[in-house]
Amino acid sequence: MGRGRHALLLARHGFTTFGVDAKYDAVRDAVASAAREGLTIHGWCADLTATPLPAAAFDVVVVARYLQRDLFDAIKASLRPGGSVIYETFTVAQLAHGVGPKSPDHLLRPGELRSYFEGWEILSYEETDEGEAVARLAARSFSR
Repeated sequence: MGRGRHALLLARHGFTTFGVDAKYDAVRDAVASAAREGLTIHGWCADLTATPLPAAAFDVVVVARYLQRDLFDAIKASLRPGGSVIYETFTVAQLAHGVGPKSPDHLLRPGELRSYFEGWEILSYEETDEGEAVARLAARSFSR
């Protein structure tokens, strides 16, 4: 969750908000920022390569500027039936901008993000190169 930009927005809008980051100081700062506003963010310092997400625990999962391909199944499994995911991260076209991630491990290929949510209700999807090259997706699982 980094320093909590998206987590704070969700908390401000009344969501019970959990945020995870491998960096303790980022989690601490996000939780403190929320507290200063009279809000609560349940911060979780964890490395998601070693610590699994809880199953069927969330109504919404937001992922911003982060790509770990082996997490897609865990992200989907962490949603309750009918839950939604909002996801945005860089595509390989970002390399032409000369800033941001350089490793292909951290850059989506064309159409890749959408492919991870095949069989889901796609609410919104775009790939853009306006200022930054990113793919954005909002999708909802079908009720089980």
